[in-house]
Amino acid sequence: LRLTQGARHLPTALLIPRCPLGAGPDVSGMLSVPSILSSVEEARRLVDTAYKYTRDRLKEKLRNGAFSPADILGYIKQPDYMDTTLAVLKKKLQQTVKGKFNVTDVLSLDQLELISKATGCAQQNMQIPCDDTYPYRTITGECNNSPNTPGAAAAQGETRPWGLRTEATAVSLPPGWTDGLKHCGFPFPLVRAVSNQIIRFPTEQLITDQQRSLMFMQWGQFIDHDMDFGPETPATVTFSGAVDCETSCAKEPRRDFPTQIPPNDPRIKNQSDCIPFTRSAPACTQGRAIRNQINALTAFLDGSMVYGSEVPLAGLMAVNEQFTDGGLALLPFGNMDKDPCLLTNPMAQIRCFLAGDSRANEMPELTSMHTLFVREHNRLATELRRLNPRWDGETLYQEARKIIGAMIQVITFRDYLPSLLGNRVWSAIPPYRAYNDSVDPRISSIFTIAFRFAHASIQPFVFRLDQRYQPTGPPSLLSKEFFAMWKIVRQGGIDPVLRGLLARPAKLMTQKQMVVDELREHLFEQVRRIGLDLPALNMQRGRDKGLPGYNAWRQFCGLSKPRNVVELSAVLSNSELARKFTDLYGTPENIDIWIGALAEPFVPNGRVGPTMACIIGSQFRKLRDGDRFWWENPGIFTAQQRRALRRINLPRIICENTHITQVPRNPFQANKYPGDFVNCNQVQKLDLSAWRAMVEEQEEASGDAS
Repeated sequence: LRLTQGARHLPTALLIPRCPLGAGPDVSGMLSVPSILSSVEEARRLVDTAYKYTRDRLKEKLRNGAFSPADILGYIKQPDYMDTTLAVLKKKLQQTVKGKFNVTDVLSLDQLELISKATGCAQQNMQIPCDDTYPYRTITGECNNSPNTPGAAAAQGETRPWGLRTEATAVSLPPGWTDGLKHCGFPFPLVRAVSNQIIRFPTEQLITDQQRSLMFMQWGQFIDHDMDFGPETPATVTFSGAVDCETSCAKEPRRDFPTQIPPNDPRIKNQSDCIPFTRSAPACTQGRAIRNQINALTAFLDGSMVYGSEVPLAGLMAVNEQFTDGGLALLPFGNMDKDPCLLTNPMAQIRCFLAGDSRANEMPELTSMHTLFVREHNRLATELRRLNPRWDGETLYQEARKIIGAMIQVITFRDYLPSLLGNRVWSAIPPYRAYNDSVDPRISSIFTIAFRFAHASIQPFVFRLDQRYQPTGPPSLLSKEFFAMWKIVRQGGIDPVLRGLLARPAKLMTQKQMVVDELREHLFEQVRRIGLDLPALNMQRGRDKGLPGYNAWRQFCGLSKPRNVVELSAVLSNSELARKFTDLYGTPENIDIWIGALAEPFVPNGRVGPTMACIIGSQFRKLRDGDRFWWENPGIFTAQQRRALRRINLPRIICENTHITQVPRNPFQANKYPGDFVNCNQVQKLDLSAWRAMVEEQEEASGDAS
């Protein structure tokens, strides 16, 4: 009940108890306009030099065939000159101002405005002109909300802090940055040590989920890529010097926060080594003390992973001209001469596919979902043209895109979230009432970490099944599947992969087997100098974003705050695990939110604990209620169209766009073939007759033509 109340009435800001790290001096107006502009120019030089080095290094990799997935995933967007300007100014001011201070407290509002204009941040945050009569979503997400906040939740905006921040965030340094610095009486442990001591388990002991399918896991990743993507700072060298971030283990406040190696690490024996970690690219803060991050996508559930979130990518519904999937379309190839997908099998010469989201090639299951929905878009556009032969190409595209967005919203809220949040779903997300222009739908920083819960449901294998849902061969290790798009082209297309998602269970997250070693020890090991540790990176990313610890979020959600090992044992229902946490962190206050919330027992009939249920449920409610184009909002679809949309389902989308003829009715539950499967002709179709133009409109168009 406490969670129910907290989820309904989450505060917009909360003053959490903190262990002070020191206050800054009360000074301002110390720099002249020429001096500030000089610092801006110095920052531009530092940033441009770092980016030039990165571009030159990338060209060299292309020539040598050593291009990695990390290069394409990290090489995104423009540098933030403002963040570096503030760093340059602080370095200059440290010669005069003694003690710890926030540089933004030293500068006047006029000086901050000058920096914002000189660095381009002011232009980025200018008021957006909107046409309220335009009937479709913009591709960037702009103009969705009220006239007062037309850019809220648009692509390239900033994540929302929800009012909880650590003091370290205000000075752009994440928790755990300074070795040995104590917080609430204890230093932060190395995230790799937490991964080793709490998350590590023998793969042969893996337990599968007898109630959830792999499709349940995959839908979560698919829609996550619809809502948020925090690009890393693109430069591969520090802005303050030519330190290569891929090979160096040095920390750089605005660029590098490498994961240090603890003693007696089971894999990495050189304790001087590290796992590379690049900080999230900062948003233009216009001088505020908080270092918020960019969300490169629209926050809304609008199908942006299919269509993109930038104007140049809009309309990319082209298909592959070189290969088909048994006569059905594949995604088009990218246009780079050499790309990471070529490295997974140089002989096959199969490139990465081009999709609305740059991560579509990460794993074949995700690629299959992208391919499925591009096919569905083109199927819808074809059917709509048959119903409305006088519609032009733009109308067909926009109407099909509008239906795809509604499909994703319906499946997520009707089918997926109840499977995730269990009995808490209706208290966290009550029935829809209406669009509320006072709701801020931006993705919160905490949600970007909490929604990584699904890493604990990923199997260590990729399963490919034939028409009788039998293995086409031994399952393939996940670490051998990243960016292996040649397998989609050469090994039967997306059907075997989709069957594996439908008929194989997800991994079950338990306190004794959290995340498999394919992700904990072998992530991108074939293309990086060292295999990455995904759970450690999740915790490091939470610190990078300045998120406070476990207890702060428990309090935020109206839950109890365990103060010691006894109370933590009660919350986790596990005294041994509580003791491990206490040995590592000293106090529950300091536990990294991702691992603390992940370790909680599931809510009834759900697959997350109460803290994650609160955070995830609250975010999805805001996404729905703050979306002017939500499918249930009157005026977006007609009443007849809404009735048709309520009947859509994921199995029917699979039936319409693959060679698969037998599907489960509930794709998110664990299903066994053949008992839980039905023929496609028993699965209800979407009736598009509600989209037929009115007779009067057709007659008017006919009269005009004559």
